[in-house]
Amino acid sequence: MAEPAIRFEDGATYDRGMGRWSLLAGEVFLDWIAPQRGAQWIDVGCGSGAFTELLYQRCAPAEVQGIDPSDAQLAFARERSSVKDAVFQVGNATELPFTDDRFDAAVMALVIFFVPQPAKGVAEMVRVVRPGGIVAAYAWDMSGGGFPFEPIRIGLRDFGFTPLSPPSVDASRMDALRDLWTTAGLGSIETREISVRRTFDDFNDFWTKSTASGSISPTLAAMPASDVERLKQHVQAMLSTDPSGRITCSARANAVKGRVVR
Repeated sequence: MAEPAIRFEDGATYDRGMGRWSLLAGEVFLDWIAPQRGAQWIDVGCGSGAFTELLYQRCAPAEVQGIDPSDAQLAFARERSSVKDAVFQVGNATELPFTDDRFDAAVMALVIFFVPQPAKGVAEMVRVVRPGGIVAAYAWDMSGGGFPFEPIRIGLRDFGFTPLSPPSVDASRMDALRDLWTTAGLGSIETREISVRRTFDDFNDFWTKSTASGSISPTLAAMPASDVERLKQHVQAMLSTDPSGRITCSARANAVKGRVVR
């Protein structure tokens, strides 16, 4: 039997789960890279458009081009009223459909560990950004336990199941990100850690939104219902609640930025 794969084919479901986490980290990320207003952006791996929307809310871009391999995610992104001026198209991070020096900024938000050839993806971002422009990314610190749904991944491992991981999971390490940016010839390279917290109404709220993730749901779907229920109880026992039953979880991402030097 083939192993389940991480897939993102439901923009609305992704938005309820990972989309909110992306925005929390994305706000810190944009404050850190401090981009100029009125810039031309390419959002590589734009998915449901969560980060694209943040660009419009925070950066007043002159243009945003969103690229993603999922038609379903892009269809959801196009429905966001605040990004009506963005252009979304199906594309590959390692073969961007744009000419050299086309943009002022290129970004991968929670994407680089899904790119089969991360170095090629970074090289493509460098190619399409003008000299002096910014190339930046942030990714959950998967190997360091920073993934938002880490409690469920821990529970799966406790029960002998192997959680799904992105194909290039090592690219999320801070040293790996710095090496990728250095190898691509970028200058003024900086890295930083981004820590965020999110509160859920109760455990069911946490479970429903977290298990809809494309990295969690395929594993649960392949498990017997009795094992899923045992896992659910196990994870609930690991989490702390406040007096009103709310659960607050934390996540951690690694970020990198650099300037194009040509």
